[in-house]
Amino acid sequence: MQDKPVLIGSISGCHGVRGWLKVYSYTRPRENITRYRRWLIDGQLYRVKATKHGKSVIAKIEGIDDRDAAARLVGKEIYLPRTSLPALEEGQYYWNDLIGMDVVNVEGDAFGTVSKLLETGAHDVLVIEGEDRQRLVPFVMDVYIKNVDFDNNTIHVDWHRDD
Repeated sequence: MQDKPVLIGSISGCHGVRGWLKVYSYTRPRENITRYRRWLIDGQLYRVKATKHGKSVIAKIEGIDDRDAAARLVGKEIYLPRTSLPALEEGQYYWNDLIGMDVVNVEGDAFGTVSKLLETGAHDVLVIEGEDRQRLVPFVMDVYIKNVDFDNNTIHVDWHRDD
């Protein structure tokens, strides 16, 4: 996991004709993505100038100087090398580290895997895709989330099968 890049956003469109891009940021607050000057896109490291533009974020990638070149990046995900990010405190996780983990409740029932997380304002929510159905479990440590075990790729939850 130490080498796994961290997903921080995606390129949602073009902005103007000089190669600027519209960016959808997954950082909190949204404009925090502008702090980072090097982004990984499709495994390639780019130098970037990003700025807040109204309520959104736009970015200029070095070497992308026209709309046609920018359009080829639309839909791509933006990552950072993990070494570019601050260390997390105990009990904190980057969302993309949780995606793909198996979820098992305290009774041993396998619920499926985490497909994504949602931000609700009060707390984050795990979206778990299982064979029988989709479940939404609040990501509240020591209440619903009992353990995040990266060695076994498993999140243990206190959540009943029928909830």
